[in-house]
Amino acid sequence: MDAGPMWLYGYISTKEELFDLMVDEVHAEILPEEQPGDWREALRILAHSTRQTALRHEWLADLLGGRPTLGPNGLAVTEATLAALDGLADIDTVMRAVETVSAYFTGAIRREIANLRAERATGLSKRDWQRASGPHVTRMLATGRFPALTKAVYDSTEVDAEASFATGLDWVLDAVAAKLTRPPA
Repeated sequence: MDAGPMWLYGYISTKEELFDLMVDEVHAEILPEEQPGDWREALRILAHSTRQTALRHEWLADLLGGRPTLGPNGLAVTEATLAALDGLADIDTVMRAVETVSAYFTGAIRREIANLRAERATGLSKRDWQRASGPHVTRMLATGRFPALTKAVYDSTEVDAEASFATGLDWVLDAVAAKLTRPPA
């Protein structure tokens, strides 16, 4: 193409503007093809679609949670999300509901991507890292100073990232449902 890396700056002003364009482009992958009939399903689809998109485009995890995307795809995702909750509660409650679900899946996605990056950076899978850290953790737990952590290490069931994400999302949606339920008049 005979174009250097600064060539794009003839069309965009800043690196942030480039990021905005990139984020808006991937919002097309997040946008539901059709509006689900139920608010829970709409928010569940939003969360899972965002996760799947971030797994395909890991850089997205670093840009989630900031200012809203104002491009056409980002606005369409926001419109679809708000439309799914329209009429269920006052707009302020709806906004807090969307923010709460978004905060959950943003944090969960960032944690998952950070773990994937750590695997690549260290060359150790999660299981290999646990084995390598095992002797230290065992010694620390044996001190008796960490009884709750000891119980978690020895008694909890390990689940994969997708199952953990889905379970946490269901819990957050249950909490949101409690706030969207209108008290009797």
